[in-house]
Amino acid sequence: MRKVSIETKILGLVLSLSLFLIILLTTTFSYMEGRQIAKDKGQLALELSKTISFMPTVTEAFETDDPARTIQPIAEKIRRETGAEFIVVGNKEGIRYSHPLASEIGKRMEGGDNARAIQEGEYYVSEAAGSLGLSIRGKSPVFDADGKIIGIVSVGFLVDDVRAQIFNDLSKEMIVSLVAIMISIIGSYMLARSIRKDTLGLEPFEIANLYKEKNAVLQSVKEGILAIDQNGLITSMNQPAKKLLDIQESVRHLNVDGLFPSKYLFEVLKSGEPQVDKEISWKDKSVIVNCTPIFDSEGVSGVVASFRDRTEIEEMVNTLSEVKMHSEDLRAQTHEFTNKLYVLSGLIQLGEYDEAIDMIQSETSELHSLNRVVFEQIKDTKVQALLLGKIGKASEKKIFFEIDAQSYLEKLPDHIKLSQLTLILGNIIDNALEAVSSMEEEPLVKFFATDIGNDMVFEVSDNGKGIPEDAIAHIFDRGFTSKNSGSPSGYGLSNADHVVKELGGIIEVYSEDGNTIFTVYLPKEQ
Repeated sequence: MRKVSIETKILGLVLSLSLFLIILLTTTFSYMEGRQIAKDKGQLALELSKTISFMPTVTEAFETDDPARTIQPIAEKIRRETGAEFIVVGNKEGIRYSHPLASEIGKRMEGGDNARAIQEGEYYVSEAAGSLGLSIRGKSPVFDADGKIIGIVSVGFLVDDVRAQIFNDLSKEMIVSLVAIMISIIGSYMLARSIRKDTLGLEPFEIANLYKEKNAVLQSVKEGILAIDQNGLITSMNQPAKKLLDIQESVRHLNVDGLFPSKYLFEVLKSGEPQVDKEISWKDKSVIVNCTPIFDSEGVSGVVASFRDRTEIEEMVNTLSEVKMHSEDLRAQTHEFTNKLYVLSGLIQLGEYDEAIDMIQSETSELHSLNRVVFEQIKDTKVQALLLGKIGKASEKKIFFEIDAQSYLEKLPDHIKLSQLTLILGNIIDNALEAVSSMEEEPLVKFFATDIGNDMVFEVSDNGKGIPEDAIAHIFDRGFTSKNSGSPSGYGLSNADHVVKELGGIIEVYSEDGNTIFTVYLPKEQ
């Protein structure tokens, strides 16, 4: 089915409404005006008849032998001056003394509506058919000096003449109505064009479809989306934005400034320049916001902002770091054992079997000691995998990695994920390995774990150079580092501290005389 354009709808609606109102008003006014004209004519006829009945010349003429001789000229003169159709004066028996047609004088008055005036002495308006046709009449009795009724005065206006006057007035009103209809058509067309321009040439059904699509897109996007107008009032916000900003109620047409920190949005409104990857803090959350201006013909008309939870971004980065860390640990472990296999191969080829056997036994003894703690006393596979990787990495760097024989750890609670454990222990152990990597004699990193009590305790110590006292207060600050390398650093311990706090735990640091100890406390209950 073909859809009707908005221009056609507006023209049809306004024209139909205009026609209806004009016809209704014209009919009503015509009816009211017709009644008023008839009433006015009747009242005029009555007043004229009263005036003539009170004229002394007329009353005195009734006492003469030929009343018509005196009354007829007077009645005709008044009739011509007032525009009445007829002025008839008659005696008590209804015999005419005046009439527009002289031939009718002396004959009986017609219409049968004289009784009330002649018998009762009333003044009234009536409508009846006479010798000249249907007319509106004013009837007045004529009294003599003694107050007796001696005659009647009848002044009339033909109904056809009244109708002609009404039709004449109606014709003028119809001209005005036609002008009003033309103005309505022109106004409707201009209104339709203006609406079409405001809607960018789109029909209402197209706008409705776009609105539905916009809502679907807003709700399907994982990022939070917020739009404001030039006054800072919210025009739309999707559910991810409400969830991210912890907003429950409806926010449409509310000022954005009272809901969350919005300085970047107002900066874009003012400057028209987009703001990219800006960070705001809101209710213990770190949120990344991007703001893009909306332009119209007059300039910036609003702003669209997108929100991303920095925690999610950090989790993604941390996952990538975790994969990279594991791959590096496996590469180090593979590289170390490959070197040892080359040495064993060389010893065997040279016939140095005793040395080869001693090397195998030494490696086996060392691995057995470590494996006994790792596999028998550390029951959690996530911690086992992490420690085996770090053992291989330490071996490649010629660092002695010692796991305390008193360590004991049951399976970790389910709420502690492998990615979180890698961020915490992996970063701390890597920092310890790096701290002793430049030492020439006996570089040592120790690891201890226990779950006695309500907390799980992990301790990593090294015999490196230690941490300066003034740096300990900033060691968990994001971007803080004491390294001189050109590669980005200063994020590992910050990420570890962030995850520990998420799990409800704490990290303690102790450094003195070249010994540094990191102790992590994680509650067993979430």
